[in-house]
Amino acid sequence: MIDSGDSGVDSRRSIGVCKMGGKGVIWATAEDLAKNRGKVLSLYRQILRSLNSPELQLSFAARLTRKAEVRGMFWVGSDERSLHNIADLIDAAEYSLSFLKKGQLPPRYIT
Repeated sequence: MIDSGDSGVDSRRSIGVCKMGGKGVIWATAEDLAKNRGKVLSLYRQILRSLNSPELQLSFAARLTRKAEVRGMFWVGSDERSLHNIADLIDAAEYSLSFLKKGQLPPRYIT
């Protein structure tokens, strides 16, 4: 345990930093997760709503499949605790939403 003065608390845990392999990995605290919650829910709802757009030439089954994929991606992403990975996931969702708002499906793979 690292002595941080009189409190006896490990200072790495209190600021959410963990040293692994010589690199600093910043973990999200409860406050960080709470700050992102509204944005993530908004993106989730906007993406699901955008998949209902008549501009997208999708059959009913294809729409349901795409919505299930979106739910799965957000469900897997909900376990993420790295601040950098959370920011990347939010950027990817915004990028996909920009395509959906234009009436296009986002590309499957970015090269």
